Amino acid sequence: MAPRAGRIRIAVDAMGSDHGPEPIVRGAIEALRDPERDFDLLLVGDEQRLWEILAELAPETLPLYVVHAREEVAMDEKAPRALRTKRGSSIAVSAGLVGAGRAQALVSAGNTGAVVATSLIQLGRMAGIQRPAIATTFPTSRGQCVLLDVGANADCKPLQLYQFGHMGRVFAQLLLGIENPRVGLLNIGEEPNKGSQLAQGAYQLLDQSRATLNFVGNVEGRDILAGRADVLVCDGFTGNVILKLAGSVATVGGRMVAQEIRRSPLLGLGALLMKPALSGLKRRFDYEEYGGALLLGTRGISIIGHGRSSPRAIANAIRVAVRAVRRDLEGEIARVLQVPEARPRVVAL
Repeated sequence: MAPRAGRIRIAVDAMGSDHGPEPIVRGAIEALRDPERDFDLLLVGDEQRLWEILAELAPETLPLYVVHAREEVAMDEKAPRALRTKRGSSIAVSAGLVGAGRAQALVSAGNTGAVVATSLIQLGRMAGIQRPAIATTFPTSRGQCVLLDVGANADCKPLQLYQFGHMGRVFAQLLLGIENPRVGLLNIGEEPNKGSQLAQGAYQLLDQSRATLNFVGNVEGRDILAGRADVLVCDGFTGNVILKLAGSVATVGGRMVAQEIRRSPLLGLGALLMKPALSGLKRRFDYEEYGGALLLGTRGISIIGHGRSSPRAIANAIRVAVRAVRRDLEGEIARVLQVPEARPRVVAL
């Protein structure tokens, strides 16, 4: 049976996870059990393995379809090699479905470099965008902020950071519901002349766009969690370090708290009373709550999940992809940056 025309379709790379296809399949099923679902899922991978898993799970009738891919990309493979030698990989086939208009977004918990590189080749950059950026949400004391880039570009130019700021603003507006997001440039000081040549050049470009961008200037590391900005712009090297540091906060912080609690029965009693608050704090730093990061600036939606993603994380990544399609994230970025949309509409399989 073919997917129904007129519905949102998400291509899911089922082979990229550190733990094999089962958590991906379970996450897909969980997402499709949403009562208000208006989307179909295309599971991409080894057809025989996927049908075996689906048979074991015995899901009810759901709009979930299998697309065969004969290869998979390992986590430790170099992206250029994977592009050359594994053109039939689940990542490549998933991106190809989006590039051909057969799906509107792809979700992968696979090799990040391969997902980025394949998306660039199969989907292409939006006209006028110098570099795409990986954007993710980050918890603060005031809610959430968008952090980009977090790994697509270790080295950047000022114009690229300027474009990241505008793309991040659209992300915050459409997916976080922030009407006029405050955009900040991550730096080592608040003054305009602080930081590297990259930071100073980016500051000038962002500052010149205050008529259309709510630019709040430089934001220091100590102000990130305080929520001084709703969008934080930086190069991919810096953003990736921040992201991984934040990811360790809940795990390592929880262990440190547990160590202190074990030293005193009185502290144990206090921890019991604080358990709901501590659990809530842990959830705010849990990547599974956010599902995955968006690759912004390509002609099509790409969601990159953690390699150790659980079914819950995959389900949330799919929900992010659906929301991005439903709210036309790609089209709004094109409008804001005044570049044409150059991507075919979804056609029947």
